[in-house]
Amino acid sequence: MRLLKLNSVIYSIFAIAILLTSCKERSKSNSNTIAMGNTVTNVPTPKKQLSQEFKDYWYNGNAEITSYHLEQARYGEIRKGNAVMIYVTEPFLPDAQVKADNNNKRNIPVLKLNSTKNYITGIYPYSIMTSSFYPVHDNQHALKLSFSSQEWCGHVYAQLNNKDHFEMMSNSYFQSEGDQQYQLDKAHLENEIWNKIRVNPSNLPIGEISMIPSLEFTRLSHKEFKAYKAITSLTEVDGIRTYKINYPQLERTLKINFENRFPYVVESWTDTYYDGFGNNKKLLTSKATRINRITTPYWQKNSNNDLSLRDSLGL
Repeated sequence: MRLLKLNSVIYSIFAIAILLTSCKERSKSNSNTIAMGNTVTNVPTPKKQLSQEFKDYWYNGNAEITSYHLEQARYGEIRKGNAVMIYVTEPFLPDAQVKADNNNKRNIPVLKLNSTKNYITGIYPYSIMTSSFYPVHDNQHALKLSFSSQEWCGHVYAQLNNKDHFEMMSNSYFQSEGDQQYQLDKAHLENEIWNKIRVNPSNLPIGEISMIPSLEFTRLSHKEFKAYKAITSLTEVDGIRTYKINYPQLERTLKINFENRFPYVVESWTDTYYDGFGNNKKLLTSKATRINRITTPYWQKNSNNDLSLRDSLGL
C-alpha cells in the first residue's frame, strides 16, 4: 500500500514537472521571433555540428592573424594606419564570462576575435581594440563584447555581457558619458557579425532587422548604445561575398568582403558615415584591405627572434 502511494506521489510530481517544462518551452518559442522593436531572446537553438574541415583549421593549436592597410575617418579627415584581426578558439566560462583555465563540461567553446586599429591624428596616436566571443556552435548571440580606445586625451572602455538581458558597462573621461551601467533588450550585434562570417556565413541575418552597432562606432561617434533599424544583404561577385549593413537613422553603411569558401577570410571592408564635428563634418569612407595572413601560436612568439613575423604581416 505504501509503495502504491509513493508511486502515485512520484507520478504526480513527474506530471507537474512535464507540464511546467512544456509551458516554459512554449513561452520561449513564442518570444524568440525576430522583429523590429521586439526583444531577441537568448534561447540557445540546437548546436550546429562542426565539420571536420572546421575542426582541422580552428583546433590545430594555432591562431589566425590577418593584417590590413587601414584608411580611417577621424575628425573629418582620413588617417592612414593598420588593422589586425586575431581569431582563435578557446573555452569560455558562461557564468563568469571569461576564458576558462581548466576543462569543464559547462565550458562553451567560442571563436574569439581580437580586432585592433592603430592610426595617427595630427600629433597624437589612437590605439583601439575590440574583442568578441562567439559560440562556435552558432546557436546564440556573442557571449561577451569589450572595447577600449586609448589616445592622448584619455581612454574609453565599454563592455557588453550576454545574460538575461545585454548588460552594458561604459566608462569614459567625458563628463557627459562618465561611468554608466544599464540593460539592453536582446538584438543582433554588429560586433558578432565578424565571428559569424568565419563560423557560418549562411546563417547571417538578412533583411530588415534590429541591430546594435559596433562598440567602436557608437563610442567614438558619441551615439546612444541601443538597437537601430538595419537593412542587411548578402551578395557575391567573382568569388567574394559582401555582407552589407545599412543604418538609415545613422546614415551609415558597412560592407564586409570575404572569400566564398572556407575559412571565409575577410579580404576588406568599407565603412561610410558622416564623420567629424561642426564645420569639419563630412561623409567619409573608412577602408581596410588585406596585407597578409598567417597562422601561429602567437602567445609563444614573444622573443626578439620572433620580430620577423611582424615583417611577414607588413607591420
